[in-house]
Amino acid sequence: MAKKLRSAKHQNMIIFTKHAGNKFGILKRHNFSITEKQVLKALERQDLVDKSRLPLLIAQRKIDGRRVLRVVYKQEFGITKIITFYPARKKQYEK
Repeated sequence: MAKKLRSAKHQNMIIFTKHAGNKFGILKRHNFSITEKQVLKALERQDLVDKSRLPLLIAQRKIDGRRVLRVVYKQEFGITKIITFYPARKKQYEK
């Protein structure tokens, strides 16, 4: 599954790993739907980027008042590879 995101920040190809592609269904089964558009928006317009796990990066964007969407990705050779993503409690990741 590959998408090209057109933005100033990400002019490169974006690829979802098999795990990330499967994650949509996993979350839906747990009654928490995240769309591909939300994941891409978190990359394009993140509230913050956590660099504590380099070379992996974690883009974070607010979903609602209580939760954030965290997208774990890696950038190599002009490609952004989305490893996984998950919703989390906002207070758990406040800085």
